[in-house]
Amino acid sequence: MLASNPFAELSASIPPAVIQTYVAVMIVLVAGGTLFDIAHKRSAKYFFDNWRKSRKMGARQLSGGELASLAVQTALVEGLTSAEFCNQQRRVAHLLTMYGFLAYVITSAIMVFWYLSPATPTPAILPLLWHLGALMVCVGGYWFWFFIRVDVAAEGNSPFRIVRADLFILSLLASVTLGLIWAYLQSTGSTLASVFLGMYLIATTVLFGSIPWSKFSHMFFKPAAAFQKRVAEANGTRSNLPGPADKPAIFGSPGRHARNY
Repeated sequence: MLASNPFAELSASIPPAVIQTYVAVMIVLVAGGTLFDIAHKRSAKYFFDNWRKSRKMGARQLSGGELASLAVQTALVEGLTSAEFCNQQRRVAHLLTMYGFLAYVITSAIMVFWYLSPATPTPAILPLLWHLGALMVCVGGYWFWFFIRVDVAAEGNSPFRIVRADLFILSLLASVTLGLIWAYLQSTGSTLASVFLGMYLIATTVLFGSIPWSKFSHMFFKPAAAFQKRVAEANGTRSNLPGPADKPAIFGSPGRHARNY
């Protein structure tokens, strides 16, 4: 199962062109939904206005080399390691979900567009990474959902309480979970495989089609916000925030994670 391309097996009953068209439509939904979200929420305008204000009010102007260095630091620290999370459990869960999702999506696209034909056998590493990525999303996502969410861990709400902000994580978990179940059932020849395939497609369509209403596009906004924060600290504006306190914390430990206060 782990070394088998589930989409190649699916192409025996569904024309490859149909499978590839569906994936292409999902890609268009991501691009279009993100652009719509940027235009609707005016995120780009907000960032560019803050950028101009920061440059105008900065105590000093940053050179091109300094900006490039800050961009690299942002990519390595906030982008690749999610160092902005102070809570280490949240950080690990986020990294598992992020890298798992990337492996899951990239290998899906490669297997669908290049290895659907029996004439081109799928390298064993691709389905292995697909399954591993989906499992990483499940571990990080379910860990976050049941134990780390602030309204559960800090406010004591039920982990089954659902609000609009949960649309992204729930549709993501539904997509990868149903995808794993479908791949397993298909490999065993179960008659339920088609049922779970339908649910998998519905969950995946919701995941990529609900970008304007979910937090999916935050993965594109967060690096821009982190870079802007580094620039503001480097040029002295600090986004109009006060400088670091000159006294240690005296009201408890700021590193302690609140639980059910």
